[in-house]
Amino acid sequence: MGLDKILSISGKPGLFKIVTQTRSGIIAESLIDKKRISVNVHNNISVLSEIAVYTLTEELPLFKVFEKIMEKEEGKVTSVSHKDSKEALEEYFFGILPDYDEDRVYASDIKKIIQWYNLLQNNDLLAAVEETSKAVAEAEAASEEE
Repeated sequence: MGLDKILSISGKPGLFKIVTQTRSGIIAESLIDKKRISVNVHNNISVLSEIAVYTLTEELPLFKVFEKIMEKEEGKVTSVSHKDSKEALEEYFFGILPDYDEDRVYASDIKKIIQWYNLLQNNDLLAAVEETSKAVAEAEAASEEE
């Protein structure tokens, strides 16, 4: 399962994985409590594979940010909590991504990224990050061949 099957739903805590599609939306399972919910197409849904972080030079896909966190933490839970102070979160994120755009990436965004990474780690879904990375690399290689 890649990050294209993992969602953030506006107004709901944590992350969800897609279980199945329905006529009017999807059935998603919470990574926090494993409860399943029906999500209407009118809900504000963000697929993790489509999210990017602003840097001074480009928009870096979220999976690449997760890869940098995995590298720093050696695949373990982050050394800071998403509940730490704004300054601690920004200092940690600067250590991972020194060129992130401080004007467009807020402390609340950093908090979400850390919380999401830890949720993926706790649910043994960090392989989804690697899977997404491989899929993107293969797609880029295929487009270069054309």
